[in-house]
Amino acid sequence: MSTVDDGPVERSRRDGGAWRRRLLPGDPRGTDVAWPVPVLAVLAVGLALLLFGVQSLVLVLVGGPVVALVLALASVALILRTAHAGLDLYAVPLALATILAFDFFYLKPLRTFGVRDYENWGALALYLVAIVLVCAVSARTRRRLGTLDRAQVALSDELAALRRIARLSTADASPAEVFAATAKEVGRLGAVDAVRVLEYEPDGTATVVAAWGDPGMLDVGERMPLDGDSVTLRVLRSGETSRLDRYDTPRGAVAERAASGRISAAVGFPVHLAGRLWGVLAVGSRHGVPLSPAVEERLADFTGLVAMVFSNARDRAELMASRTRIVVAVDETRRRLERDLHDGIQQRLVSLSLDVRRVQGRVPPGLEDAQGELHEIGRRLSEAVDELRELARGIHPAILETGGLRAALRSLARRSAVPVELALEVDGRLPASVEIAVYYLVSEAITNATKHAGGTVVRVGVARVGAELTVVVEDDGVGGADPRHGSGLVGMEDRVQALGGRMALTSAPGAGTTLEFTLPAA
Repeated sequence: MSTVDDGPVERSRRDGGAWRRRLLPGDPRGTDVAWPVPVLAVLAVGLALLLFGVQSLVLVLVGGPVVALVLALASVALILRTAHAGLDLYAVPLALATILAFDFFYLKPLRTFGVRDYENWGALALYLVAIVLVCAVSARTRRRLGTLDRAQVALSDELAALRRIARLSTADASPAEVFAATAKEVGRLGAVDAVRVLEYEPDGTATVVAAWGDPGMLDVGERMPLDGDSVTLRVLRSGETSRLDRYDTPRGAVAERAASGRISAAVGFPVHLAGRLWGVLAVGSRHGVPLSPAVEERLADFTGLVAMVFSNARDRAELMASRTRIVVAVDETRRRLERDLHDGIQQRLVSLSLDVRRVQGRVPPGLEDAQGELHEIGRRLSEAVDELRELARGIHPAILETGGLRAALRSLARRSAVPVELALEVDGRLPASVEIAVYYLVSEAITNATKHAGGTVVRVGVARVGAELTVVVEDDGVGGADPRHGSGLVGMEDRVQALGGRMALTSAPGAGTTLEFTLPAA
């Protein structure tokens, strides 16, 4: 990550902001370490005494109503400006100092501070003690409020980050997308320069599965050996959070790559999935300042919560992969059964039918009964061949392999009992799994429209847009289709989701039924 050198005005503004945060214990917007409360109280009292002394000298040496009015207005402006800047810890003592100065040296009776003016010295001491107490109570209260504000801001940030990651994981995002979003959120929460999520491999290496910040240091997909010394290796050995506060002499591939990115300190948080150490979430800083214990604890808690999201994302991906394998295996079994029927039983029946016809041709005249029986046997064999061919087509359409999806859908439309209008905007061949899925989805939709919808026409549209294939099947039937009342729609949705697609159903009563399928075409 590159840095930009700001101008002198910007540097002055930034330095002034840093000093202001040091003067404000518990500022939730700052990360600088504030001075202790007693130091702040003494500083506030010192500033109040300085203002008291200046005002007293002006009132005693110059005096007069005009000077007093100008001095009062200037003092009020200073107090208001201090309070407006959020420095109320100092505005209150300054206000008390102004009141004391005008009370002692302008409003009658005036007071003197000679050796025998014990009452005046006592009153001033009482006021000073009151100022110190006010400063101390104000500083302590502000620090506690600041701590609560920081905790509330941190909690709000963590909850917002978790919501974004959880929303992504429930939107059928891939594990890689969830990992990348997590790395980005951790970078925001921890105010670090680089975040890497690495998965431990059985061969003693680690693969980078997500990266944020400092591109080129460790990129997604790189497989790194775990040698030397690094937080990645320390977490693998201990199973607990590990840190390296200095990369002075990096040892090992991971440490050398981190040092090449000017990472000076790093912390690794273990990621446990299903009760085992799956990987590590590593954060790095380039400012030479180790991660504070508070930030480390915060990120450790966040990592523990994110691990559950990781687990859900991986489980969902594995489930989708297993469903895809099942669908592919079923389709392959269908294809094999169709070939066995076509090349085996169907060919034998066809051969037997030809033999019967050949024998029928050799029957001598006068044996009309035998001739009729052989003719009947031949007819039945032909019917059996047709039924077997139709059965094989239902198991797996051979025309899908030879002619492609367009030819298979046209054949399906010709055999439909309800007129089917086709609008096919697909050129070339699609992946076999997609073609098979589209064929069976359209076939099931036409069957449902024929049996249950009572419509007069079915319209089928297939279009390829970019990397997706959209299939729309609509009829003008009675509508009211409900997946809960039959297994057909459920099976269709399972097939679509197994390929990583989506299914939408619109079926208002009396308005027909529309099914829209979106499948990956690549």
